[in-house]
Amino acid sequence: MSQKEEYGERLDHEFWEVNAAASRLIGYGCGVSARHLQDRRLRMQFNRELAYYARRVVDDVYERKISAEDGLTALHEEKQSLKSQSSRIFTQSLGVIGGAGQVITGVGICYGSLGLLCAIAGGPLIAHGGNNLYENSLGLYEGRSDVEGPVRELYQGASKKLGYTEREGNLAYLASDVLLSVGALGRPVIKPDAWRLYKYYRFDKEMAVRQMGKGALVVETVVNANTSHQFYEELKK
Repeated sequence: MSQKEEYGERLDHEFWEVNAAASRLIGYGCGVSARHLQDRRLRMQFNRELAYYARRVVDDVYERKISAEDGLTALHEEKQSLKSQSSRIFTQSLGVIGGAGQVITGVGICYGSLGLLCAIAGGPLIAHGGNNLYENSLGLYEGRSDVEGPVRELYQGASKKLGYTEREGNLAYLASDVLLSVGALGRPVIKPDAWRLYKYYRFDKEMAVRQMGKGALVVETVVNANTSHQFYEELKK
């Protein structure tokens, strides 16, 4: 049965606008589920429940239980909610990837420098990476965006002791996170074809970023850009 046959008694423009908005919501939801739900059964269940919701809104408008304006508002709010959840999942997934990369890089710096650079570079990277893994993994698992790890809380506590607020602590944490990651990209590492029996010289080394593959470099850039965006959003508060 076509939509016009099903809703033949309600042909006004406002109703069909709601109907079109419901179709767009369902289409958007299918895209979101395809990106974030790998399990086929969960994806089908999500799409089915969203379609039922959109259909209920359309039916309520058709039966004049709610106005067309209220129907459009409900559909718009649902779409915005999906956008917010999709953005959170994307951001936290990047946080998990970035955190893992920071931990691995930090361990490499500590090992490669025989512990000499662990206190000033490797250790902080491991701490930030572990904190990012904690915050974003737990956020993904619990569906939250307000998880704060112990390292961030240390920054917040230090900020308060200095007479500032948690906001300044968060800004310091995010700024340090980016600076540590960017600094790790610029650290000198031994060239693949370099060979020395006792000692490597400056010309035997190059910046770590030169040895990164294109995929890894893109991921690192996106992760740092995301952290910078979080810094900007915190700065606006």
